[in-house]
Amino acid sequence: MRAVVVESLSGPRAVVLRDIPSPAGAHRRANGRRVLIEVHAAGLSFIDPLQTRGRYQAGVDPPYVCGSELAGKVLEAPSDSWVKPGDRVCGIVWQGAMAEEALALEDFMVKLPDNMPYVEGAAIYMNFATAWYALDRAGAAPGETVLVSGAAGGVGTALLDLGSAFGVSTIALVSSATKAAMAASAGATYVVRTDGSEGPWLERVRSLTDGRGAHVFVDQVGADMFLDLMRALRIGGRGVVVGFTGGAIPEVRVNRLLLRNLTLTGITMDTMETEYPGTLARVGDGVQRLLDAGKLHPAIGAIYPLVNAADALASIEERSAVGKVVVEVRSAKT
Repeated sequence: MRAVVVESLSGPRAVVLRDIPSPAGAHRRANGRRVLIEVHAAGLSFIDPLQTRGRYQAGVDPPYVCGSELAGKVLEAPSDSWVKPGDRVCGIVWQGAMAEEALALEDFMVKLPDNMPYVEGAAIYMNFATAWYALDRAGAAPGETVLVSGAAGGVGTALLDLGSAFGVSTIALVSSATKAAMAASAGATYVVRTDGSEGPWLERVRSLTDGRGAHVFVDQVGADMFLDLMRALRIGGRGVVVGFTGGAIPEVRVNRLLLRNLTLTGITMDTMETEYPGTLARVGDGVQRLLDAGKLHPAIGAIYPLVNAADALASIEERSAVGKVVVEVRSAKT
């Protein structure tokens, strides 16, 4: 089968498309339960280029097949599994998605509606599960305002799309006109530029919230923006940390939490599942209900053929990508 292989930790443009054997056994996290997927599309995220440089905490040593998320058809599954051969599914696999066949995990999948193309399905699980869990952990309530950093990316656009389902207003923080257009099309209530073209973004956020600040922020950028995100919260506000695409991991003086009654939390679903079993099922059920109801609208920024997988990966590392980057493994006609 064809697969995109990371042979050395030299970055996105060093990946190689070549023929390899179909995967044997089970996914390394699946406790021996073999679920084999005929992959039609692979979704990429910030963890994919990080892994090509050995900078992701849950990475594996090369050689390995690249691709953290997939959409396709179940070929094999245990007889007692909730998925059956022939089911259309999507899910996160961390590695292995950019291949014609891949091993998957039952706990990290949802079923796709029959009318949803696989290229859209590849943009569902990671982004919407992360976004749903972030809003859930924040206790985002109807009528509140949620500030979203990195709002034009995969998770960011998912958060904006979920705004209506959660009954919240969203303020999208973006750094360019192109990203502003993507955030607006994804459903942002307000779009604020952080590149200075509209003046200080923090003042703009305050003006949109009657000077009081947002109830919640969800941050996936980190770096120098984090302190101002805390300043953008109203008294009693809550912040959720998703990741650090800006590179630097911020440090917090906790007196800021004390003086303004702020709450900060991070989210990692699989870690939470270890301590609180049922977390993954609850998140998956939440996403599945909205998916079945037709309320999820993934923002696809670019679709690449498998032969151009290196370009797809590089677009994320170089931060030129907007929306979800998807690699089409099989033609839509197959």
